[in-house]
Amino acid sequence: MKLYGSLTSPYVRKARILIREKHLPCEFVVADAWAADSPVPALNPLGKVPVLVRDDDSVLFDSPVIVEYLDALKAPTQLPAAGEARWDMLRWEALADGLLDAVVTRLLESRRPAAQQSADNIRRQEEKITRSIEYTAQHLSQGAWLMSDRFTLADLVMAVALEYTDFRYPHDWRGRHPRLGQWLAGISARPAFVETRPPGMEKK
Repeated sequence: MKLYGSLTSPYVRKARILIREKHLPCEFVVADAWAADSPVPALNPLGKVPVLVRDDDSVLFDSPVIVEYLDALKAPTQLPAAGEARWDMLRWEALADGLLDAVVTRLLESRRPAAQQSADNIRRQEEKITRSIEYTAQHLSQGAWLMSDRFTLADLVMAVALEYTDFRYPHDWRGRHPRLGQWLAGISARPAFVETRPPGMEKK
């Protein structure tokens, strides 16, 4: 298999972490989706990363699809097949992806020329980020993991989202939610997280 993506994309990083956690044989191909000679548009008509080329040369794209496929390749699976546990897991995944979307949208808006920036849009994204972090803190379990008694996809995706928030929108959310900060510190110390940390991301 080959995974195409950038070093800084949090959506790509989710797949890279899962590959390392499950010790799956997969080549990582650094690819800039915006480059004129990028291979990405030929693989994914949406021109987005990550893209996974499977061993039979078929292609999967969009991080939730890729993550679920990778998870199914090797036990133990981190995404339950059915029941309430699956819906709980998918809710965490949706929240984490929504948090990432808000951080990315805020970042892109803030990079526009000052005269073209929308203060209202930036404010809306920051409100989404605040509410997402508050929800996570309120629903944090008493143990080391968000769900179950072991590391799962919920921990993976939410930790990636919070680390990316630190990377692209650094602010003192830990002051309001210290226990969530402690939880993230434990997840961030896992080798798969350390090995995939983007260039320039400072460890908090």
